[in-house]
Amino acid sequence: MKITIAGIGYVGASLAVLLAQNNEVVAYDIDLERINLINSKKSPIFDADIQDFLDNKKLNLIATHEKEKAFRESTYVIVATPTNYDAELNHFDTSSIELVIQDVFSINPDAIVVIKSTVPLGYVERIKNDLGVDRIFFSPEFLREGLALYDNLYPSRIVVGERSERAQTFANLLLEGAIKKDVPILLTDSSEGEAIKLFANSYLAMRVAYFNELDMYAETHDLNSRQMIEGISLDPRIGNYYNNPSFGYGGFCLPKDTKQLLANYDQIPQNLIAAIVDSNNTRMDFIVEQILKRNPKKVGIYRLIMKAGSDNFRSSAMLGLIDRFQNKGIELIIFEPKIVQQNFNGIPVASSFDTFVLSSDIIVANRIDDDLMPHQFKVYSRDLFKLD
Repeated sequence: MKITIAGIGYVGASLAVLLAQNNEVVAYDIDLERINLINSKKSPIFDADIQDFLDNKKLNLIATHEKEKAFRESTYVIVATPTNYDAELNHFDTSSIELVIQDVFSINPDAIVVIKSTVPLGYVERIKNDLGVDRIFFSPEFLREGLALYDNLYPSRIVVGERSERAQTFANLLLEGAIKKDVPILLTDSSEGEAIKLFANSYLAMRVAYFNELDMYAETHDLNSRQMIEGISLDPRIGNYYNNPSFGYGGFCLPKDTKQLLANYDQIPQNLIAAIVDSNNTRMDFIVEQILKRNPKKVGIYRLIMKAGSDNFRSSAMLGLIDRFQNKGIELIIFEPKIVQQNFNGIPVASSFDTFVLSSDIIVANRIDDDLMPHQFKVYSRDLFKLD
């Protein structure tokens, strides 16, 4: 089967590799650098499994920026373009999806479009009505940064937002490429599929927020937060996961998905969803105040990425901390090997780790790694378990 993936980010790249094991896959993007990387068998994102498959597996995969080549003969076109949350519009910016859909149907009206980009509730029904087409459905992804292909190879579940033969065929394509075969497949109605994605991510954000607020109480009252979390997490109904305090939830999905879900609650009574969104801001305010109590002259920001195994700092909570420090006139220096420039948003980027340590009165680190261990007397972090 010929399948096109539109958008070669972490969702699109992982799906392209997964499906190219058994199908003819074309990866379409407007970014020529990503296209050249794929065609040179180099992963366009930081993902060890994707690079391993490109190096060692027989994949029927090419990348192109030519729309005709990408869409003309495809049975399925999977849309995995970014949908960032637009605060002014109060919902996801879905314009990139609509551009792809229009291109697809103008070139290949028989194609089936599968939206993998995260969308507002009710989006698929609306776009089908607006365009007067029925050949569109949504299928949520549940992937982690740095482990996108792994999570496709060993999926927790496969959800498709349509109950039809073509939806089942698509689910089977995903399962065919996976290593794990005992995978629940759930075919739902359209908006229910969209809701599963937003509510699942909002639950994860709520869990992060809960343990961060526990940690704020512990730090304020000089209690051992780790002991408290360990004791709570031994309850099997709660479990020992997603419980390591941080500076807030960040990354590709949780910040924007919680805001979109809250926007979908317009005119619907709620308390909890708004609290999840507000809690992240409260956490960052608290962290900054705790650091400023130490009266540092210069604050060192250790890594903009939030966790190991990532090369992304989009929507990182570290950026929220930086904004708050700058608003208070605090001098900053950043250590981030992913940045090649000498400054970031007007803040100097240290040329070396040693320079960074010497220049910093206090080092702010969301996660502690081995490099920081000799300098712990300077480090402020709430990383209690040295993981995730």
